[in-house]
Amino acid sequence: MRILLVGEYSRFHNSLKEGLQKLQHDVTLIGRADNFKNYPIDVSLEATFFHKKIPNAFRQLFFKIFKIDIAFLEITYRFYKHRKSFRNYDVVQLINEFPFATTPFVERKLLKYLFKHNKKVFLSSCGDDFHYVNFILNADLPYHMLTAYQKDKSTKKWFQYSLQYLSKSHEKLHHFVMKNINGIIPANFDYEMAYRNHPKVLPLIPFPINIDVLKFQPLEYNGKVIIFHGVNKVNYLKKGNNLIEKALQLVAKKYPNQVEIKTAENLPYSEYIQTYNEAHIIMDQLYGYDQGYNALEAMSKGKVVFSGAEKDFLAYYQIEQPVLMNATPNVDDLVEKLSELIENPEEMMAIGKRARAFVEEFHQYETVAQQYVSLWNES
Repeated sequence: MRILLVGEYSRFHNSLKEGLQKLQHDVTLIGRADNFKNYPIDVSLEATFFHKKIPNAFRQLFFKIFKIDIAFLEITYRFYKHRKSFRNYDVVQLINEFPFATTPFVERKLLKYLFKHNKKVFLSSCGDDFHYVNFILNADLPYHMLTAYQKDKSTKKWFQYSLQYLSKSHEKLHHFVMKNINGIIPANFDYEMAYRNHPKVLPLIPFPINIDVLKFQPLEYNGKVIIFHGVNKVNYLKKGNNLIEKALQLVAKKYPNQVEIKTAENLPYSEYIQTYNEAHIIMDQLYGYDQGYNALEAMSKGKVVFSGAEKDFLAYYQIEQPVLMNATPNVDDLVEKLSELIENPEEMMAIGKRARAFVEEFHQYETVAQQYVSLWNES
């Protein structure tokens, strides 16, 4: 089967590609490098010219005046330069309904080409889009990725990326994509619950994790617990980093000789994955109901992760003993859960082992890739 994967977040499509190749499929990954993360891409559409000093200065000025990223011109040029290699695939999977991050108008033109020249196109639901953002803002949820914005509208600048999907132009793009795709595949329960009643939704398929690359390292305890907090400034409030920082300050004060806290900001993926190797605990995010990709990679390495682990997740996977810590946007709750681990290192190490076993059972990249192939063939 010839498969085209479009776009990359958090190494999701790279791992899916590796799983599909293990199954002897022909796979090409196109898209952008997702800013500083710099993920591998087979055909890069990144606007490299506009990263240079003088063009970038013009790009920033243009954006400041017109609120349009002129880099879309180079991305469009690169797409059409390679367009003949984007034809005649058995399956195309979009990582998002806005996979090239140009403008909604340009996006429709690029996607129209993919819809026209390929057999089947599927949409992965694993990030913000028009439907998801509208769902969380209107659903009766205890918390979600935009809770901080809803509580304090002055924080709007921190949520511009998510809020852009509420525009009329993005709504038009959304309906265009929905009309042309064969189905929507949620990657975890945060997105499954948003699309649960959508006419084109397909069964959830978990994120694929390449456990061959992410080796399990049993936690070793020598009297000090190392906590790692990786910060992406763009998603600072959206992920609850402000609350995590408060909790970590309290924990450091409470256990001055038993805790070491490491913080890193905006690291490329290759550096990020190495930086937390010595850590016992990884602080991921507070507003999720399931784990995102970074959390699962850390769990694969045997880390104790603070991320989403709400009731739908627990019921679906029939979790009886914790495989991670359910992180909620409550500083006192975070401090209490961190304290339990610091005071009970044996349980911390047991959770790390169960985390790896969980990823091996449900997220092994070749097994997950086969689930995608089966669903694509059936739909």
